[in-house]
Amino acid sequence: METRRKGSLHREVINLLAGSERRARENLGWLETNMPPIFFETMRGEPGALGTLCRELESLRENRFLLLAEREKALIVARLDVPGSLYETIRRITEREISYSEMSHSYAPVPGTGLFLEVQRYEMDRKMEQEILADDGPPLPEPIRRRVLAAVRREYPEVPPNLQGWLLEILWKNNPSYLRLSPPGRVARIVWLLHMGRGHGGVFGRLQEAEAPGERRESRILLAVSNPPERGFLAQIMEIFNRLGLGVRRAYTLTVSTGIQPWFLGTFYVRRRDEKVLAPGEERVRQLQEELFNTLILSNASPTYREFVVPRRMTGNEASLINAFIAFSHSTLAHVEPDHYAYDEVHWAFSSNPEMALRLVRLFETRFAPGVEGREEAYPRAQEEAEREIEEYNTGHRLLDDFRRTVYRTTLAMIRRTLKTNAFVAEKHALAFRLDPRYLDDLGEEFTSDLPPERPFRITFFFTRNALGFHVGFSDIARGGWRTVVTRTWDDVVTAGNTLFREVYVLAHTQHFKNKDIYEGGSKMVTLLYAPATPTRQLLDQRLYQVQLAFTNAFLDLFVTENGKAKDPRVVDYYGEDEPIELGPDENMHDAMIETIAELSKRRGYLLGIGIMSSKRVGINHKEYGVTSTGVVTFAEVAMREAGVDVRKDPFTVKFPGGPNGDVAGNAMRILLDRCPRVRIRLIRDGTGALVDPEGADRAELSGLVLKKDIEEFDPFRLSPGGFLLYRNVRKTEGLKELYRRIERTETGLKETWLTVDDFYREFEGLIFTVPADLFIPAGGRPETVDERNWHRFFPKKGDPTVRVIVEGANSFLTPEARRKLQEREVVILRDASANKCGVISSSYEIIANLLLSEKEFFAHKEEYVAGVLEILEKRASDEAELIFRRYRDAGGKVAYTEISRSLSKEINDWYSRIFDHFQARPDLTLRPPFRRALLAHLPALIRENPRFRVRVRNLLPKYRAAILAVEIATTIVYRGGFTPDFGQDLKSYVSRTF
Repeated sequence: METRRKGSLHREVINLLAGSERRARENLGWLETNMPPIFFETMRGEPGALGTLCRELESLRENRFLLLAEREKALIVARLDVPGSLYETIRRITEREISYSEMSHSYAPVPGTGLFLEVQRYEMDRKMEQEILADDGPPLPEPIRRRVLAAVRREYPEVPPNLQGWLLEILWKNNPSYLRLSPPGRVARIVWLLHMGRGHGGVFGRLQEAEAPGERRESRILLAVSNPPERGFLAQIMEIFNRLGLGVRRAYTLTVSTGIQPWFLGTFYVRRRDEKVLAPGEERVRQLQEELFNTLILSNASPTYREFVVPRRMTGNEASLINAFIAFSHSTLAHVEPDHYAYDEVHWAFSSNPEMALRLVRLFETRFAPGVEGREEAYPRAQEEAEREIEEYNTGHRLLDDFRRTVYRTTLAMIRRTLKTNAFVAEKHALAFRLDPRYLDDLGEEFTSDLPPERPFRITFFFTRNALGFHVGFSDIARGGWRTVVTRTWDDVVTAGNTLFREVYVLAHTQHFKNKDIYEGGSKMVTLLYAPATPTRQLLDQRLYQVQLAFTNAFLDLFVTENGKAKDPRVVDYYGEDEPIELGPDENMHDAMIETIAELSKRRGYLLGIGIMSSKRVGINHKEYGVTSTGVVTFAEVAMREAGVDVRKDPFTVKFPGGPNGDVAGNAMRILLDRCPRVRIRLIRDGTGALVDPEGADRAELSGLVLKKDIEEFDPFRLSPGGFLLYRNVRKTEGLKELYRRIERTETGLKETWLTVDDFYREFEGLIFTVPADLFIPAGGRPETVDERNWHRFFPKKGDPTVRVIVEGANSFLTPEARRKLQEREVVILRDASANKCGVISSSYEIIANLLLSEKEFFAHKEEYVAGVLEILEKRASDEAELIFRRYRDAGGKVAYTEISRSLSKEINDWYSRIFDHFQARPDLTLRPPFRRALLAHLPALIRENPRFRVRVRNLLPKYRAAILAVEIATTIVYRGGFTPDFGQDLKSYVSRTF
């Protein structure tokens, strides 16, 4: 019986093989009649796959799909077209990076099936940015160049001639076969699409009507996205088409690298499931645009996407908003109780109650969706209903209900206190919410007790895929740096997210004290970036730039204004005033992005133009001019004079954490070596190692390293006897031990030893405490290096400190408790908010130059302008340093130097606020005598003394003139005294006498 079965199967197979050649020829004819011509053009390089399709086409009557080719970097499948078929295939290969995809669709059903044929082709040969920059592939053939560029000039004249060739070269370097096999018109369209994406801030979409064979019509959807997610992006796009009832008839996508950033370029031919063509004005088109752009914000790895979007319980836009609610609530609550308000628990509060989540989304829409009729009556009613539902929330689990009510109340406070948002701007890269800080008072002291008591002027929250952040500003006009914290694991994200809000709040508050000498109050922006699976620096930088660009565009969505209101009509603006906010570089802000942000601000029409960002090419480079170090050294000079040492004549010793190649440390060394003939620098410690020399580092050798090289490059032969070098980057192994190099200069020559890891770091980290010096300038190293656990190490057993004067050149090198303990032991400490304030003052004057001078004028007069700024920096530093010591003497030494520094900042800021309000209410006064003289007194000599430039102060925003006047008068009142106020006439009299 078994033999009969085998024989029957054998005969069936023989019969099938006998007819296969005939059927294959018939199927080829059917394909030639019913597949688009471009299908055969792009399959020219795949005869084997096409042969398999011809032989096996009938198998699709029984099988879900037919595998035509599967290689390491390619996959071709055929299947019948059913709703979601393309999406289903792409989901199977989500973990692979797709560099090219195409889907071709038959004009008629496959015989015997009633369904159309769908052939899907995928390539996984993504080029990295460095490969594009290397440019070592074959050159673009001239015939292809001529044909495509002719099509570009004919069909897309808006592509500038000087860019056409470059854009085409980019496509060639990424996918030569695509250009060889595709018609010139199709390639020209992709050239145009890449150009349009670059010109629209990194995201561009367009709906076009396209001709199809016969009388059928289709809609062509073009999409360009910069820095797309590495994996799963195409699957997410296809899920959107599927969810909106759109069948994809054909699709062609490319992911290309440009040498700067990658781009996703997609062309999709679609029809509605009811076989109708999309009409440009219909609601589904608006939804499609919003959902496609929202893929930049909503990750398909997000639990919210899986729980709410895939099962169609809500849209992608709604899920993104809920993710923002979750991130905001977690950051707002967790800094006080991180264990109780853990991220997963906050997420579960929304995930477990989608009805409440959607109620909060609807409330947000009622407040901010453009064009809502009757908003003034509808929103208060909806808010009241939401409040009642939150307070009545009850599942019978008291502790759990209390927790969730707190989370919902926090989201409600966010919605109520948001003054404007870009949530309804379709082509956004990130969500942004400009908040009234009074939401903190809504939460109560329980959630603000660990924050400084002063409340900010504004708080702005940002959210996107894999990143969130806050900008906190303590004044209307505010400036401060933008730092990005990079995390590699989800545990790091949650841990950093627990303290993110408190960190940015405290940093902005500290910056506000530091900014007392300039017209901008203090602010800070901190972004938390989740960057897993980024093995190379280039990939990490791409993710970094993607998020920074996304947040910059979101920032500009809110703060680009016209007549005080947000310029984009899709931003409902409850604030209604211009907001001059200045940013600056901080951790992980690179030069390329500084210039990009400045140019983007100018292009989008922000009121500050390129003045949004400091340390630009059209600016004052901190390291080149040593602006921060100018203030640090000035403070040191005053402090040493108070200790009886004239640093310009007398001998004294210094020690530095911070190396010769660093901005602050390197420039401080340069200034000391230039001004102080008898200075001896006994310790220099940086990331590469440490130098110790009891006689002071050799001046000539050190001068050759300053602002050029690290301390590991110091020639050990130039050490004095007893001096030594430690090398962090020079190691060797002996057995299982890792050893670090140490070279000491003895009376007889150099002596090399090798230290274990423990011995090396014990000596390396202890040097700042053990090496004696008159002056200690921490100008590098990690924050809070000196704290309550180790400050006593400055005092050896005999009791005298190894240093008498500390001038903080680096932020937060000493903790507040360490400062207090050291000052109790009579160590003089001039804190960072005073000593290194000149860097931010210089940045302020850079922005003034951007506002008053053209780029050409700035470069023509740059050295004269910078000289005037340096003069102001030295004056501001000496004014404050001398006042600190004067007040210390007046208090009989009973008030710490750092407390005096803090009180001075508060006094100036209080005066500033009062005077600013005075001139804000009377803007006409700012250009009248004597106030105009006071305004000019704040400016560098080039502006103040040149009639052509001086007259331009009238073009400054009234708010800027009021701010400049306020800070100049406020600092003069505090540093010089002589004003007992009765505002109005008394202020005018004081300014008349003083300026």
